[in-house]
Amino acid sequence: MFRFANPQYLWLLCLVPAMTLLFACSLRRRRRRLARFGNPETLRELMPEVSTGRVVLKFVLFAAAVGLLALAAARPQFGSKLREERAQGIEMMIAVDVSNSMLAEDFEPNRLERTKYALDKLFDGLRQDRVGLIVFAGEPKVQLPVTSDHRMAKAFARRIDPSQVAVQGTAIGKALEQALLSFSGDGEGRSRAVILITDGENHDDDAIAVARRAAEAGIRIYTIGIGTPEGAPIAIDGEFITDEKGDMVVSKLDEATLARIADLTGGAYVRASKQSIGLEEIVKSINDMERSELSTLRFEEYDEQYRIPLAAALVLLLVELLLLDRRNPLFAHLNIFREKRAE
Repeated sequence: MFRFANPQYLWLLCLVPAMTLLFACSLRRRRRRLARFGNPETLRELMPEVSTGRVVLKFVLFAAAVGLLALAAARPQFGSKLREERAQGIEMMIAVDVSNSMLAEDFEPNRLERTKYALDKLFDGLRQDRVGLIVFAGEPKVQLPVTSDHRMAKAFARRIDPSQVAVQGTAIGKALEQALLSFSGDGEGRSRAVILITDGENHDDDAIAVARRAAEAGIRIYTIGIGTPEGAPIAIDGEFITDEKGDMVVSKLDEATLARIADLTGGAYVRASKQSIGLEEIVKSINDMERSELSTLRFEEYDEQYRIPLAAALVLLLVELLLLDRRNPLFAHLNIFREKRAE
């Protein structure tokens, strides 16, 4: 890939046509002034050392040097090669519940929005660690494969929404299973962790069985329960959800399941509060985990090519400086480029 690092300096190329116009006007005025003194052919014989061609050549060299200096200032670059980097880190898969129950307003403005805000702060503090993002309700969906690009992770986290999952419900087991399958081939189980953020109302699957498989692989699961045991009604587009009997649906936090999942894998369970979701406490615990070597593909820095036009410009300026406006009298008698007259 080719690019200019400072493309604004390309505007300096406009100097070349402007200088050319001024030079042409200057030559024209010079010819008019000389014409006042006599016939140009006669004046040329009287001033044999004067060379208009040399003046033009010197200007061409100078104008070309200015153009090359403008290109050098714009810093032409080649690059886009991938380079593999290795660093010690931890892989984290974050599974976020986006079921309708996460729209309950016992957290302001609601549970899901408070979760997205906490994730944004989390990604700001990551260094060498990799992170992936899964959203789930009745079915899981990989929102972002595991990556070391934390800015991209922030962008994807901000777009989390219940509409991203077609099937409603809260299938924690399926989400955990998807998280276990989403780790990269690098690293080992002891340097991998899953962060599960949900209200804990699990439906239709066995999350405990998946937690046991994670424990066997050495993967820790940290769970965050967001909500209150008392619960809160769920509002969608300003209207509260009701059941078949017409009663208002209240989403309550199921802490027992989340605590059991964390305990089986050696992780930890944190109940979110209105002051803190709990990610800070979990990340502190994750930072104490054993780290493994992770490889990351990064774009190499672009190779600077400004030296080529800069060197060419300096050569042209040197030649222009050494080239005299007038013919050198030492070589005038050689008549190298003149044709011999017929006798």
